Amino acid sequence: MNKTRELLQNSLLAALEATDPARRLAVEARRLEPEPTAVLAVGKAAGPMLAGLERAGLRLPGFGVTRYGHGVPLAHFELLEAGHPLPDAASVRAAERTLEFSRALGPEDHLLVLVSGGGSALWCAPWGLELGELQELNRALLASGATIAEINAVRKHLSRIKGGRLAQATPARVTAWLVSDVPGDDVSTIASGPTAPDPTTFADALAVLERYRINSPAARTHLERGAAGMLLETPKPGDPLFARVKNEILLANADLLRVTADFWEREGWRVHILSDRFEGEARELARFHAALVQSARAHGFPFEPPFVLVSGGEAAVTVRGEGRGGRNQAFLAWLAYFLGPDGVWALAADSDGIDGNSPAAGALLRPDTLARAAELGLDLRAHLDRDDSHGFFAELGDLVVTGPTHNNLNDLRVVVVEP
Repeated sequence: MNKTRELLQNSLLAALEATDPARRLAVEARRLEPEPTAVLAVGKAAGPMLAGLERAGLRLPGFGVTRYGHGVPLAHFELLEAGHPLPDAASVRAAERTLEFSRALGPEDHLLVLVSGGGSALWCAPWGLELGELQELNRALLASGATIAEINAVRKHLSRIKGGRLAQATPARVTAWLVSDVPGDDVSTIASGPTAPDPTTFADALAVLERYRINSPAARTHLERGAAGMLLETPKPGDPLFARVKNEILLANADLLRVTADFWEREGWRVHILSDRFEGEARELARFHAALVQSARAHGFPFEPPFVLVSGGEAAVTVRGEGRGGRNQAFLAWLAYFLGPDGVWALAADSDGIDGNSPAAGALLRPDTLARAAELGLDLRAHLDRDDSHGFFAELGDLVVTGPTHNNLNDLRVVVVEP
């Protein structure tokens, strides 16, 4: 195996191991004051977060919910599974049970809520529309190119549990520990902020539907009623209820980037972390990275080769074709397109192990990717036009397949610019 390819793959695995939620929770649980009396967990990292509590010796009433196939063995806690990225009937049952459990607590209780990405679909309590209508709306939002903050502004105003409504539903003191999968680590956006004040409004949610031309009559009717003051808004910043609620980020994309940089520095490379807050179209993000590489090679700025670029955040893909893939595979395909024959080694992957609608976490790019594609008769631009980055990298044997990682810290991109 090529040395650089091996380093790229190992850097991803090392970063995931170093940011294991179970390990972090086992340490953090020992500092909780007062000790919690109940626990709820939601998201792709719900299993390891509950496992961390078990390692710390906590045995509490409560349960968690995660995506199908993302469960882990637990000795004490019950872990349900439900639909993601689209909610299903199990998501509705999990949310109803969560609300019922929370309402039964008293003001003397201390509820620990463990939140990670994916919670928006896994806790689904539809408000103003039926589950099928909500599924169609979510499908349209996910394909629209909207940012996660925009998508969740809509979700929060069509739910009885999101946008701070879980905290509103319980009289207990609440501590929420969050594993962040959103750029900027906004607690009101992670899993649609079930325990966080919501700065968005019904009018904001309506504007998202308008901006991306999303047609959902039931959602529009509900949101219009809310914008007209006929429905109760989500609890806002400054609401007295949040005096008994604490939201704290335990792990974030920045942690993933730091440990990745440490890995490459130990291997003797100069590393530049660009940002943990990239958003926007994968195509434009690839164009930006390609421009950095080309400038460095031509002029020695902003960095003199050799070096490694590390970046995170969450790109988006406005889906127009019928192919498979995700934002990370699309990023690499566009990076190959913009660099042309002067390619690089690079890796891009979703830290949860699932990139878009594909079974891969991401893919690898090689300096000779275009040459190898030509030998196989692959037309990169044709794959891009039908949003089939997955098919392109599958034909080349360059997919990165991890399976569920039981983590969710957004995306990791590593670009190696050799001498």
